[in-house]
Amino acid sequence: MNTPVSQGDASARDPEHKPFGWTLTTPLYVGAALNPVNSSIIATALVPIATELNVAVGATAVLVSSLYLASAVAQPTAGKLAEVLGARRVFLTGIVLVLLGGVVGGLGQNLAMLTVARVLIGIGTSAAFPCAMVLIRRRAQDAGLDAPPGGVLGGIAIAGMATIAVGPPIGGLLVGAAGWRWAFLINIPVTAIALVMALRWLPKDPPLDREHNGFRQVADRIDLPGILGFAAYMTALVVFLMGLPRIEWIPLIVFVVAAVPTVWWELHKAAPFFDFRGLAANGALARTYLRQALTLLGIYSVMYGMTQWMEAAHGLSTVASGLMLLPMGTVSALLSRPLASRNLVRGPLVTAAVTMLLGSLGILLLTSHSPAVAIVLVSLIFGVTSATTTIGNQTALYRAAPPDQIGTASGLFRTFGYLGTIISAVLGSIVFRSGVTDHGLHSLGLVLAAAGAAVLLLTVLDRQLMRRDTNRETGTPNQTAPPTNTARTAITRKENHA
Repeated sequence: MNTPVSQGDASARDPEHKPFGWTLTTPLYVGAALNPVNSSIIATALVPIATELNVAVGATAVLVSSLYLASAVAQPTAGKLAEVLGARRVFLTGIVLVLLGGVVGGLGQNLAMLTVARVLIGIGTSAAFPCAMVLIRRRAQDAGLDAPPGGVLGGIAIAGMATIAVGPPIGGLLVGAAGWRWAFLINIPVTAIALVMALRWLPKDPPLDREHNGFRQVADRIDLPGILGFAAYMTALVVFLMGLPRIEWIPLIVFVVAAVPTVWWELHKAAPFFDFRGLAANGALARTYLRQALTLLGIYSVMYGMTQWMEAAHGLSTVASGLMLLPMGTVSALLSRPLASRNLVRGPLVTAAVTMLLGSLGILLLTSHSPAVAIVLVSLIFGVTSATTTIGNQTALYRAAPPDQIGTASGLFRTFGYLGTIISAVLGSIVFRSGVTDHGLHSLGLVLAAAGAAVLLLTVLDRQLMRRDTNRETGTPNQTAPPTNTARTAITRKENHA
């Protein structure tokens, strides 16, 4: 049990005399930015890569999908490892993997080497967010804070979601000026800085007990069979989704064959990697995952779908298309921190759903003859969606996740987001399968409007969100996590100390 400490005691541990001084938060922010930047910056490099390597442009899509797939599997895995082995150790390992991926990609001579680099980058960048949430939660508990540290969560949101939209214009300028290899090489100086900051400023993990941290003991504590099964069926699911609208039977069969025994195993394990029973009992957390997937479906559809449309139907250059989306990232960054500092959930999530609906209706009105200001306006609206959904869902995650499972829960939060992202790519390939046209863009807008309506219903009908915001306004302490089963918690603690 964690005993709250005074502000003075917590302050003494931090050079800035605060529980969350800049020495703790800066490396976390830099690490949180690596995954979204690498997710989006590659978009402007695909055509130059295809040209230099003499491959079809469509073949380079593997560079996008490989990072998403690696991230979808690695995020919750990194979170579980952070809970068991220590968040700082896992964070540093992730940074080193990103550095290695930057080197391999920068020197890559074929598509296979570049794909390996993207997988390394995907795995490495996946460590940052769940490790940051573990460190933030532990620091808040040590400082005796009942409410979520809104300012810090806002900083994570800015570093994460806002940089997604900044990636394309940065990528356009970087690739245009220095060549496509810098879409990989840029990771080298950034990770070098992040590594130095993390080594110097992040609090050290407790020493590992050598007697109880052999391979078998650690494998049991992290539920290695559950992780491997999760990786197998998630990989098959992603491959299946990416093949739509054509039905690929082999990945579908692999998904079923891998998922059935894995789910059975997880349901019978005392401390599973993916706690299906706990998620079913924790409706607030399940709805948070679903809202995140649906909203990111909209945001990424705008980022990639509209970028394709602007280049192919509107005739804009790669750099100009990237700059058109810059307002999206700017608005998201400007709104994230002040929203997060208030620790609200329901209000931002309602705003996210409404603006997603409005932005989708705006897409229905765009044509290849629309003025640039109309495109920028749609980008601005989705910038509000980006900020409010990230803040609302991230705070909801912090409150709903069991404290001892915040790493895994944060990783799964990102995994559901990646599923939304992958579905957005599938959606784009479907609506533009006969060519990038205004009709395809309008079909995209209709689907996004339906997704926005679903997010709105998930939010306004959720009574727990209303109670949480009401408790905050009346000064009643918020429960940071739903009660867990006492027997199961005792078993989990026993296993963690075994």
